[in-house]
Amino acid sequence: MKPAPASAPFAGPFALATLSAPDGPPFPALVTPDGRTVDLRTALGDPQLTTRHLMEDWPAVLPRLRSLADDDTVRRRSSAGLRVHAPVEPRQVFQSGANYRQHVIDLHVAHRAPGDDRPEDERRAEAAEIMDRRAREDLPYVFIGLPSALTGPYDEVVLPAWAEQPDWELELAAVIGRPAYRVGVAEALEHVAGYTIANDLTDRAGVFRRDMPQIGTDWLRGKNAPGFTPLGPWLVPAESVADPGALRLVLKLNGETMQDESTKDMIFDVARMVSYISRTARLLPGDLVLTGSPAGNGIHRGRLLRDGDVMDASITGLGTQRTRCVTEVTP
Repeated sequence: MKPAPASAPFAGPFALATLSAPDGPPFPALVTPDGRTVDLRTALGDPQLTTRHLMEDWPAVLPRLRSLADDDTVRRRSSAGLRVHAPVEPRQVFQSGANYRQHVIDLHVAHRAPGDDRPEDERRAEAAEIMDRRAREDLPYVFIGLPSALTGPYDEVVLPAWAEQPDWELELAAVIGRPAYRVGVAEALEHVAGYTIANDLTDRAGVFRRDMPQIGTDWLRGKNAPGFTPLGPWLVPAESVADPGALRLVLKLNGETMQDESTKDMIFDVARMVSYISRTARLLPGDLVLTGSPAGNGIHRGRLLRDGDVMDASITGLGTQRTRCVTEVTP
C-alpha cells in the first residue's frame, strides 16, 4: 500500500477512510478536504471501532461525524505518511453489468454473430431497443463479487499470469448504511450511506467458458483475482453527493483518457439497482453495490493492461485513485 496524498479533495465537509500508520493496524478516520484526519477510535471512544461498525449504526453516527467535522478543538493530524486501505470491508459485493447505454451498444456491435452482415447502424438500433425493453421490464444484470478481490486505492494491482486480457472498468460504488430487503425505488436511497470509487478489473478471456459455452459467464475467473477491485480512497456521505445520477467518471491510462462519461448514461440508476437487488437478497450495512462501467474499456480499444501501466480513476466529488499494474512473478 502507498501513502495517502497530501490533500484529499472530495465533496462536502468530510469523508470517511480506513487508514494506518506505518506498521500499525488499520483504523477508521474522518478526513477533511484539507487532508487532516481524526482517529475515530479515539474520538468516539471505542478502541475496537471499524468502518463497518460505523455503517451498522449509521443513522446515529452521522450526526456525531458532522459535529466532529465542525469542532476545531478535536485533535487532527495530517494524512501525509498514512496508508490508505479500501474504505470499507463489505460482507457482500453486488456487481452489475451492461448498465451504461453507450457501453452496451458498443458491446453489441463488437460481438457480431457469425454471418450477421447487417449495417452497423441497424445493429446499434437493435441494441438500443434491447436496452429500452430491459428498462421497461426492470431487469438489471447483477452478479456477486468477492470481498477478497478488494484492495486499496493506491495499491499495486497484480496481473495474474493466467489473465490473458486484463481490462479496466471504472464504476460508481454505493455503500449500504441501513439493511435493505424488499425496499421500493422511492425509499432505496435512504439505505445508502455514501459513495466511493471502484475499478472493477476484468480478465475478458476468463468471462466466457470456452469448454462449456452453454453455461454462460464465469465471473469468479473473470473478476475476482486478489486485488482486482481497487476501492476508494474515500467514502463520501450520500448527503454530500447532490445527484448520483449526474457524476462524471474519468479513467486515464498512463495519462491518456480512456473512459469519460456521466452516470446520466446509466440504464438503471442507483435507486433502481438497490431496490432490484433487495427483492432477492438482504443488503447489509457496509455492503457494496457497483453500478456498472461506461464505454471506453480496453477490449474495444485493442489495448489491455500490462506491466507498468498506471491507472488514474476519478469520479466527481469522490476523489481520485491511482494504481500501478505489475505482472505476477511465478516461480
